[in-house]
Amino acid sequence: MALHEVRDTSGATDADVSDVLVVGAGPVGLACALFLARHGWTVTVLERRPEPYPRPRAVHFDDEVARLLAGTGLGDRLRDLTVPADTYDWRNADGETLLHFDWSMLGPSGWPTASMMHQPDLEQALVDVARTTGTITVLRDHTAVGLVESTDAVRVTARDGRGRERRFDAPWVVGCDGANSFVRTRMPTRMADLGFFYDWLIVDVCPHEERTWTPVNLQICDPARPTTAVSGGPGRRRWEFMRMPGETVEQLNTAPMAWELLTPWGLTPDNCTLERHAVYTFQARWADVWRSGRLLLAGDAAHLMPPFAGQGMCSGIRDAANLAWKLDLVLKGEAAPAVLDTYGGERGAHVQHAIGLSVELGKVICVTDPEAAALRDTFMTGRGADPDRILPALPPARLLDGVVSGSGTDGAAGVLGPQPRVCHRGRTGLLDEVVGHGFVVASTSDPRDTLTPGRLGFLARIGARLLHLVPPGTPADPEVAAVDVDGVWLPHLQSAGHIGVLIRPDHYLFGAARETRELSSLVDELASRLAAPDPVPRPSGAPAASPGRSRR
Repeated sequence: MALHEVRDTSGATDADVSDVLVVGAGPVGLACALFLARHGWTVTVLERRPEPYPRPRAVHFDDEVARLLAGTGLGDRLRDLTVPADTYDWRNADGETLLHFDWSMLGPSGWPTASMMHQPDLEQALVDVARTTGTITVLRDHTAVGLVESTDAVRVTARDGRGRERRFDAPWVVGCDGANSFVRTRMPTRMADLGFFYDWLIVDVCPHEERTWTPVNLQICDPARPTTAVSGGPGRRRWEFMRMPGETVEQLNTAPMAWELLTPWGLTPDNCTLERHAVYTFQARWADVWRSGRLLLAGDAAHLMPPFAGQGMCSGIRDAANLAWKLDLVLKGEAAPAVLDTYGGERGAHVQHAIGLSVELGKVICVTDPEAAALRDTFMTGRGADPDRILPALPPARLLDGVVSGSGTDGAAGVLGPQPRVCHRGRTGLLDEVVGHGFVVASTSDPRDTLTPGRLGFLARIGARLLHLVPPGTPADPEVAAVDVDGVWLPHLQSAGHIGVLIRPDHYLFGAARETRELSSLVDELASRLAAPDPVPRPSGAPAASPGRSRR
């Protein structure tokens, strides 16, 4: 199927069939479709809006998410869509620095630690890539209004803007349809809520002339009006102003008020364009069930969080990456449908970490009592504005359970793997660029000398790459040799006492091996976990799900 952005349909009654149906064409839905299309699966994306949403929402992603977005096919185009944010400071009303984040170095995933972007431009870039796949169909002006789950498929009925209905069948449906998710209403899920609510006025502007902003991102912890001032991507800036006690949303959410709040920054209608102003209520919520039968959730449909850690869209892209590789194996018949149950467990724990961090940051920022703010400022300045000495400790954002090895005792399983530069088969670049996407078995010796033909066959079926990590100048079989150009992987393995790792397609370590025998055990354990029986109760009268249709 080719990709089409449809505004007028024929009203045909026969159902359209695809391998996966995604509801919602925001960045999470498009990324999910692209991750699946990378494996050749056909994906239909239903979007209720007749046109792409033109206003900016998310403005930030981190180095891990940059790596994932590059994997959708955006590649170096990301650099044209973003502004690296090398500094992020928190200051009090007197201009004293309360926290200083130095983000000037590349992150471990090989991309800038923080990148600022204009979300509509990112979404358009994702759509442009989708057009080239030949397996993704995007249908705009199609609102999902009905859903029926059967033994081996889900039928979704969508209605276009002229009231005509059309049916879509797929083995799996992914709800990427936002906070008011239609798909979630068809699942036995409830939203856990931390009760953290604040109203903020979001103001996006386009300055008419280029201006240097130092720091790039700034948080002003002023009890008279907590304020955020950050990049909105190339050529744009964003301000966020907290609604104060006694102030109504109606009083705050006006263009004159936006201009009044921007006046101290030297911004006026004469030197910039007010792109939008809108009041958002920041929330901290997540779904307790992410998979029910053949229905799955991702992005805002599964979680909402305050923006203070910049992890809202980031978490959704991580959802898509985690889910897509598991759906791929289930559709291939190389994994049992029960593997999809690990998706909610893995991502739910990650998301709760991100939400917890966002809430703790919000508690520091959203202080409106002057005496409490003074105590806060004294505490933070007394610790040198050092985030490590000031911010509360939270559980690490790693995978503690799911499709990760349970045999190791050194904590390697579930940790995000770095992306260094390597030289492989005559090409030098970041690991994903030169090796490709999927599972990776990387070892200080040739994995083919360690693994049996049966294990090698299993790895081939799941699309794993085999790498022999070597220092520069070391002879090795060019078929599997990966030169550790910058000396990242080999010293890392040596310091941890490991000889190899098995890396998942979303870049998290399934596990690490201390000796060659353990590398074989890791492969066996992965095969066992992928073949686990499906324990999830099915809908009444429906048997367990089948692996799905063949790729086109």
